[in-house]
Amino acid sequence: MAVQRISESVYVGMCLKIGTPQQVASRRDMVDIVEMLINNEMLPTTVMLSGSRREGFRLSGSDRDTMHWLNNHRVIWDFSQCQFYNTQEHALILCDSSESPPGFTLLWLPLERASHGVMSACVRMNGMLYISSSKYRDVTCSLVFPGSSPHGPCGSGIYGDIEYDNAHCFVSDFWPPPASSWIDRCHSWPPPHVVNDIIRNGCHFVAIGHKLGNHTDNEWRISFSQAEYKLVCSMNHTQFLTYGLLKLFLKEIINEGLRDEDKLLCSYHMKTTVFWAIQQNVLPRWCPQNLLVGFWVCFKLLLKWVYEGVCSNFFIPENNMFLSNIYGEAQKTLFTRLYRLYENGIPLLLHSPSIRSYIINVLCNPRLTICTDEHTLISEVEVDEEFFREICINDSIGELDLHMCKKYLHRVEQLLGLPLTQYHIVMLQKLTATILQCTAFILHSMYTNTGSNKQLYIVDKVACRLVKLSAKFGFVSDMLYITMNYYRTLRYRDALSVIDITKVKLAQPCLMYRSHVDIERYTEAVGGQSLSTKMRQAVAETIKLPDEIIYINELSPEQQSSKQNNQHIVYIPPLVLLYMLEFLCSRHVDTLRAQRALDDLQVLVHHDMGELVPVYLRDISWEILGICQQITGNLQAALYSYQQSLRQYPCHKIQTATRQRIQDLHL
Repeated sequence: MAVQRISESVYVGMCLKIGTPQQVASRRDMVDIVEMLINNEMLPTTVMLSGSRREGFRLSGSDRDTMHWLNNHRVIWDFSQCQFYNTQEHALILCDSSESPPGFTLLWLPLERASHGVMSACVRMNGMLYISSSKYRDVTCSLVFPGSSPHGPCGSGIYGDIEYDNAHCFVSDFWPPPASSWIDRCHSWPPPHVVNDIIRNGCHFVAIGHKLGNHTDNEWRISFSQAEYKLVCSMNHTQFLTYGLLKLFLKEIINEGLRDEDKLLCSYHMKTTVFWAIQQNVLPRWCPQNLLVGFWVCFKLLLKWVYEGVCSNFFIPENNMFLSNIYGEAQKTLFTRLYRLYENGIPLLLHSPSIRSYIINVLCNPRLTICTDEHTLISEVEVDEEFFREICINDSIGELDLHMCKKYLHRVEQLLGLPLTQYHIVMLQKLTATILQCTAFILHSMYTNTGSNKQLYIVDKVACRLVKLSAKFGFVSDMLYITMNYYRTLRYRDALSVIDITKVKLAQPCLMYRSHVDIERYTEAVGGQSLSTKMRQAVAETIKLPDEIIYINELSPEQQSSKQNNQHIVYIPPLVLLYMLEFLCSRHVDTLRAQRALDDLQVLVHHDMGELVPVYLRDISWEILGICQQITGNLQAALYSYQQSLRQYPCHKIQTATRQRIQDLHL
């Protein structure tokens, strides 16, 4: 009975640490709709977020793992599958697994025809042309982010403050024959519709060979990332949290204090234990009361694998994932370490800082009532706060040009005809607002210097319509795009009218901006209403200025500086941008108001405690204050602001622009 109560308490703790069923579902849905929007068979490549973020985890230190593959290249398993493709449109690649360990293969180009990038990564073996995994890795490593470093099959680095792994791979529409036994094992889990969906979507091939294979530099690993995501989504929440608990167990207990080279187990091994445990039906009922029993079953399975030196891949059991590193002395050392933990029993989890308190809570209060209902675990405001933060993170549409914007809008139309969840709809709403905003400013930049007066008039009218429309279903702060549009077209009074309305909306006591929110006022104003209504009426978010578009000429040097340093978006707190625009517009029509706006901006930047000007956005906020001060001729104040900008965390990498501005002050 005590274990059941502790399990319930740990379940509650894990929901708070990892997410409730609702939160996890919303994260997955948001990523799904972004991918449905940006991926199109007419495009050269497909992009898929993979790894723990895609699965719904938001643990600190998690990388952003992304897979990219060419749409006009397809891998087949035998020549009979050629009939499904037009070889004029698709480069066909044939698997040759004859000399590779289970789970790995060589990729042969029988027709010796492929894209230039693929051909440049080919090698000849026995007179035949094969795509070398190591060469392809070198060719593609920095395609997405220049300056990336090779890491396993990926190109890795840091973008802003997010670590990323980009894997360029190949896709097969067919389920791999070496994994055919997996289909036969699926009696109880996953359900038939999930099995069919997984088989229908085939597999991928990532650029890494087996360390002990005959062709390490040229082999490819068969990847089941897409299948694994579908399996994780088919778990119930207790199973998902068991997986999360194993990840924490690995990070905070097993690997704690070890050097990177001594960490033999990884998160993928934890995921594999959960898959096997669920499919082998070792626990009849996965529920909050059995969370720790499920964890213990998985731990014992892992211990057995380490003892035997065999960790069978879930899809291709013949692939022993311990073969290359968990053997000999390393295996013995790891087993000893794990067995000592095993001897402690469930109390070993007291070593985990993430869940220790939830165990102690029950031990110290045996009669404590524990409620595992997700609606009592976390308030509506906290759920909304995370949801809108996720929207902001996922609000990205990749390439920005008029042709792509048109395609995206057409795709939005198509998606609206599908059955969508509320999370899909709100994410799509915000993405549509972003597409409309980008379209408006791209149109302006295309015709400003080249169009006739008539063209400019039409473009201005269309752009104005687009930004106004975007403000109807975006965040409250999206009204600032209307202001930027008016400022760009010299309509200062119109811009100031919108600023007056926006200022009132941003000053609402119920407004949520990141974690800054008055819970009572917010609940009173929009509690219980749809997420769409909340977003439009009571939520502000940081304004994003992608480097492909110049929104405000005065910020052009900062955008260029960011771009040169691989930071492709400038993020500005909404109030900072509002005061800047009010200052810039008022200069032309009301000098007293311009001074008031500058004073307001100065007070905000100097005295805000991280609520309206987040700490990581202080570099651009001080920069904007300096720009406005320099425009008024207050060079001493501008110098101080620029120096302050240089002292902040360099989120935007705008130091080149800042130093140039300081230099200009001394001329």
